[in-house]
Amino acid sequence: MTTYFKDVYINNNVLIAGPLLKDGPLKGKFDDTYDNYYDGEKTFEDCEIKELKKSILYILRKEKIKKDDIDFFISCDLTNQLMVSNMVARDIGISYLGVYSACSSFTEELIIASLALSNNYNRVICATSGHSNTSERQFRNPIEYGSPKPDYSTLTVSAATSCILSNEKRGVRIESATIGRVIDLGIKDSFDMGSAMAPAAVDTLYRHLTDTGRSVDYYDLILTGDLGIYGEKIFKELCKKEYHYNLSNYNDTATCVYDMKNNKVHAGGSGPSCMPTYLFAEIIPNMVNKNMKRVLLLATGALLNTTSVNQKKTIPCISHAVSLEAL
Repeated sequence: MTTYFKDVYINNNVLIAGPLLKDGPLKGKFDDTYDNYYDGEKTFEDCEIKELKKSILYILRKEKIKKDDIDFFISCDLTNQLMVSNMVARDIGISYLGVYSACSSFTEELIIASLALSNNYNRVICATSGHSNTSERQFRNPIEYGSPKPDYSTLTVSAATSCILSNEKRGVRIESATIGRVIDLGIKDSFDMGSAMAPAAVDTLYRHLTDTGRSVDYYDLILTGDLGIYGEKIFKELCKKEYHYNLSNYNDTATCVYDMKNNKVHAGGSGPSCMPTYLFAEIIPNMVNKNMKRVLLLATGALLNTTSVNQKKTIPCISHAVSLEAL
């Protein structure tokens, strides 16, 4: 089912970038950066907590508002039981919803916030955080092992992002959203998330276009979350084979955030901060400047954890769609 929103807008955003990202193709488009995976903290997790908290306080300053002006904030990360977001919520002192939909969490946040703003709430922050080292030891082997990764794997984007949504007509409009279904292709390789997630993105795209009666050409850009260079090929092939979609207006954020030639990032970026990083740095400025009118976000998430990986279970995946319009 696709839901339409009347007066919901992304008013402003903050983007804090970490190593590799800050010197990549989006260089100079960040509000703040940090140089190493500790950034003066004792652990990688403490670094991620620091950057996420910083992004939320930054957006308040940027908008010249106080914590009391926020109804609640939504946050996601990849640590067990949302440890990073929970610690930040403890320190920030704003009403809080923690969500987990893996790398599709950002669009899930936008949907929840948009539904709230359509029902008497006034202002909501959507926040995401990612850190390549916290994610690696969360889902795979201890970093100290130095285990090699296959070419089809991705590297979690180390970034913290926050954006403010409200009913004030300013920024970019959230026009509609389609909540995804869990799709499982039967893939068990936890490195091969692009292949696992691509069918979920195809399913959500089809249902969004069917619900709205639109064609792929309705959008200036269709943007998937973090399929990587191999997953995006599978996505395009499935779209053409199953539904005859010609995706000349398509891109994947995983292939846009890193310097793929000069950094060993394998198939590209991943993580809940991957899509908002590219969205805030590149897409929303183009929409505000009227270079793009309509953009469809298709964030993708692999819903696995260490238990499911160790038990050799298949990887269920999901994708949520959010339609953005320039004012």
